[in-house]
Amino acid sequence: MARLEVKIGSMQLRNPVMTASGTFGYGTEYTDFMDLGRLGGIFVKGTTLEPRQGNDYPRMAETPSGMLNAVGLQNKGVDYFVEHLYPLIKDYDTHMIVNVSGSTVEDYVACTEKLVGLEKIPAIELNISCPNVKEGGMAFGTSCASAAQVTRAVRNVYPGTLIVKLSPNVTDITEIARSVEAEGADSVSLVNTFLGMAIDAESRRPKLSTVTGGLSGPCIKPIALRMVWQVFHAVKIPVIGMGGICNWEDAIEFILAGATAIQVGTYNFIDPSASVKIVEGIEEYLLRHNIASVTDLVGAMEMV
Repeated sequence: MARLEVKIGSMQLRNPVMTASGTFGYGTEYTDFMDLGRLGGIFVKGTTLEPRQGNDYPRMAETPSGMLNAVGLQNKGVDYFVEHLYPLIKDYDTHMIVNVSGSTVEDYVACTEKLVGLEKIPAIELNISCPNVKEGGMAFGTSCASAAQVTRAVRNVYPGTLIVKLSPNVTDITEIARSVEAEGADSVSLVNTFLGMAIDAESRRPKLSTVTGGLSGPCIKPIALRMVWQVFHAVKIPVIGMGGICNWEDAIEFILAGATAIQVGTYNFIDPSASVKIVEGIEEYLLRHNIASVTDLVGAMEMV
């Protein structure tokens, strides 16, 4: 029987398939479709220090082979999560990982500190694609200095596994990856959504209230795959790959490019059980090719 276990920081996963933040709620919404215990982990909805209402509607738009979203991190805040949501999810038989977002370094730190004592939250994912309000609104993840600053500050207060989610909207993603690795990140996850927009030709208006939004889905996969491959060769910490993964073949491609684990995002909306089917497909692939462990495939792309 093939081994599917992988390790991210101090976190041992039963398999490399996880679900991406913002596409899987808190897991509770999917219990009718699958046994959550079959997943390697679940990244819960983006969590902020204070409650957020999100952006005005419309804030989602379908595009060819993808979708745009400008939801705006709508959530009830970290205190509500700790008091009301954590008790509901803490006994799920999989790793529950909180995606942490903020507008200032101080926000990230304060939000993280409230999660430190939660025994069943073994890791956090730092979303550094958020605008830095003290630096003119530029996203933390678009410069090495600000990415390093927020990673360093959170590392100082968080003893668990620290995953930093990288923005693809940069000139060289490997520089950002190296900068957060140097400040103590245990892993990097990539890619977050690409900045995009859509216009209604008849009304001549943007399809999103914010004009621009985050593009995800199969259309971004070739770019995401390239970035995972580049980052794998730039850092020594594990890479978690995502971006347009719909089936086991996509997942295997990301693993061959260098991802130790993967996240399924947008495709959860198409097929709620996609992640479990991907686990099954990876296992069948390993057996078919007589590969003992999925870790043997990480970065194992053979050059022509």
